[in-house]
Amino acid sequence: MNDLIYCVQLLDLSAQPELTAEMLSALELEFSSWEDRENRRFLYSVYAPTPEEAAENRRRIEEALRQWREFGVEIGEIRDVEIRREDWAEAWKKYFNLIPISPRLMIKPSWLEYTPTPGQKVLEIDPGMSFGTGQHATTYFCLKMIDRLAGTPDVHSMLDAGCGSGILAIGAALLGYDPVDAFDYDPDAVRVAAENLAANGIETVKPEVADAANYSGRPEKYDLVCANILGHLLKAYRHNIAGWVRPNGFLVLAGILEREYPDVRNAFTAIGFEEVENETLREWTSGLFRKASR
Repeated sequence: MNDLIYCVQLLDLSAQPELTAEMLSALELEFSSWEDRENRRFLYSVYAPTPEEAAENRRRIEEALRQWREFGVEIGEIRDVEIRREDWAEAWKKYFNLIPISPRLMIKPSWLEYTPTPGQKVLEIDPGMSFGTGQHATTYFCLKMIDRLAGTPDVHSMLDAGCGSGILAIGAALLGYDPVDAFDYDPDAVRVAAENLAANGIETVKPEVADAANYSGRPEKYDLVCANILGHLLKAYRHNIAGWVRPNGFLVLAGILEREYPDVRNAFTAIGFEEVENETLREWTSGLFRKASR
């Protein structure tokens, strides 16, 4: 085995560094971040096992930057770096800790020991190539809404739209939702989601490859839909997304930049949804909506 890992490192000068994390997640790249608060520097490292894959990662990043600059991503320097595998294998773990969602749901990486409190569910997930470890503001909001609505008499079924790592589907299944469905347009994300579901002992959820533009879901529709997708896609596919939710059902919209949220909210209220609440964490705004009864 090659004892080197090949990195593309990005010096992030964006006013909101998490935008770069969103871009790298959208590209399904494996990365970590490091912040030098004293000097106000933010560094992202994108990993690859071979020089060829690292070069391809760099090409994809440079291509994506042409689009993401209009959202505020600003990269000051891109450089290629080689690091020893043994140095990397443990160092990145310090960025991931326990994430309490509520008294009944805790997220933890596999290498940490944790004894749950009585009645508490533990969702185990490690960082990887698919978006969703609970650290990101949008994922955190979705999990809070899943937890809040769990056990509500008329809320049983749940759809995880754009499932990434599968974390939302896992959380819903652990909290008693049934049935739970999940899909993502990326086959690698669906594979990772299936692995994470299995690691958490969940056999009833079978994620599938599909696109938000044409996914139909169950004929009886869902009590709760979590759509953690980029804001412009939520607007573009709003009519299809609306069709997944039963009358009086709930819809969580996430993955939306704060400045985009009013347009996304208006797009959904115009087609029969009422905003229940919203929350802004850092530069991301997410909302909980309820569909009209008719």
